[in-house]
Amino acid sequence: MDAMMIALDREATEPLYEQLYTAIKREILEGKISMGDRLPSRRKLAEHLSVSRTTIEFAYDQLVAEGYIESLPRKGYFVKDIEELALTESTGPFLKNTNAPAGLEEFSPGKVDADSFPFSMWRKILKDVLDKNNTQLLEPGHPQGDPLLRNEIAGYLYQSRGVNCSPEQVIVGSGTEQLLPLLIRLIGPSAIFAFEDPGYPLTHTVFTHNDRRAIPVSVDSEGLLVEELIATDADVAYVTPSHQFPTGAVMSAARRTQLLKWAAAGENRYIIEDDYDSEFRYIGRPIPSLQNMDSHNRVIYISTFSKSLMPSLRIAYMVLPAPLMEDYWKTFLHYSSSVPRTDQQLVTRFMENGHFMRHLNKMRIIYRKKWEVLTDTLQNYHPYVSVSGDQAGMHLVLNVKTGAPEKELIAQAAEAGIRVSGLAAFHVKQSANESAKIVIGFGGLPESEIPSRIDRLMASWSIKKQASRK
Repeated sequence: MDAMMIALDREATEPLYEQLYTAIKREILEGKISMGDRLPSRRKLAEHLSVSRTTIEFAYDQLVAEGYIESLPRKGYFVKDIEELALTESTGPFLKNTNAPAGLEEFSPGKVDADSFPFSMWRKILKDVLDKNNTQLLEPGHPQGDPLLRNEIAGYLYQSRGVNCSPEQVIVGSGTEQLLPLLIRLIGPSAIFAFEDPGYPLTHTVFTHNDRRAIPVSVDSEGLLVEELIATDADVAYVTPSHQFPTGAVMSAARRTQLLKWAAAGENRYIIEDDYDSEFRYIGRPIPSLQNMDSHNRVIYISTFSKSLMPSLRIAYMVLPAPLMEDYWKTFLHYSSSVPRTDQQLVTRFMENGHFMRHLNKMRIIYRKKWEVLTDTLQNYHPYVSVSGDQAGMHLVLNVKTGAPEKELIAQAAEAGIRVSGLAAFHVKQSANESAKIVIGFGGLPESEIPSRIDRLMASWSIKKQASRK
């Protein structure tokens, strides 16, 4: 199709690229643009709508990122299968699934063991924080976060992750989705971002929504393909090196060195290290943070309390390298902290009194037991099912070798009352997986139910137990 009848409101507050993205998405969902249709080239559509090619690029990139269209080299942009689109939208742990059948058992990577949380101690500390004499709660506090909390975070990061920083370098915010836009503005409007593919759906969406060009870079068993990154014109690389999401790959030492050399070789290049679940590792020694290896002030470290405490506690933090701190103080010190003082003081006291480390140590034991039960159970289904990405965290990847495609396996599981996610849902570029890959989260599963849930999942795929391998 050479042109589209789309009206853009140039007086609206909504950016033109968002209007265009919304309009094309609506046309696809309503069937006015059919599966396999070729969209106009960026140049033609820009001329047709009298907008910049950058506007078209941002809209198309977002549609590609969400799986509505695909880009074929030297051919153009084409609309994807509408059934595949519906599946992709519903399987990612960070995407809302309003159409999912109620009551499905979930192997969600985003869940934690809520039953093991120390509610009584948490409640006691909260009561102390809410003492009538604690008038600090009524004041706005420091824009970077309370100094005592930042001091606790800096100490914890040094002891557990080898992160070298002062409390003055720590910025506290209400989640990664709040800190990333701040960071994007701080780095500057001309920066081009690279992100892991497959990776967090949230990440590239945040880049695009903040009018930044974002480039997907492939991942293998050693993490981000740095040679592919070097071939791009990216200035900033977003990575999850200690436990890549969702593949679970651990970035090798050689690949880490290569990535740090890439950052040091260019002016104003940075690496955003998302260390989202580094607290839990089951094989070998803890992997040092990338920031620990950085001698050129190029790594921006970012993490949250979502896995270590609870997803609903909207407290994330990042450590800015010294060269960015002066720009931060000039730009953002007039901002107010986005995290309530109550939550900040609650976490501070929880950490000060040693409860945080005791809770982490307890959860490491609990999650390791779940991991052992899960991997032992899955051994019964070898060679039809193998496991990868299981060295750390609260999820792993099943390589399912039945000959059935991913979307068929997901549908079969749903018919059996089980919801799982396929690795393809986290890809931006078209996946070329040899076998179906299913992401399995186990953090929120009761240990005693893991074997039966896996058995039901395997039964939905008609995979029978093999002879014991113990």
